[in-house]
Amino acid sequence: MPVIALKPGYDFPSRSRQELYGTDQLVHVMWKGNAFFAAPATFRAAQDANWGEFVRDVITPWAAGDPDFDPSTLHGWNVDGVAVTPTDQDSFQSLGIGHKSLVSFET
Repeated sequence: MPVIALKPGYDFPSRSRQELYGTDQLVHVMWKGNAFFAAPATFRAAQDANWGEFVRDVITPWAAGDPDFDPSTLHGWNVDGVAVTPTDQDSFQSLGIGHKSLVSFET
């Protein structure tokens, strides 16, 4: 979401724009209803990653910081507010995960 500066003439490019990350992108991850992780975390991920890799290599190690985390209970996936039912082979593109997308889940 672009932010509009209140100061006239303020015209500087975002320091987190896609082109600065090459073949990677930023993905925000939110564990809904978890008091231990009360805010989304942001991760750098390859644009060509598949869902299974992302869950295994990014979400699971991060969520394991909560001692009550059980990976078998992950459900209720959303991408930018839209419910999805991903499979391990799904690509980010097929799930609509782009630069700065918000991926959320419940347990």
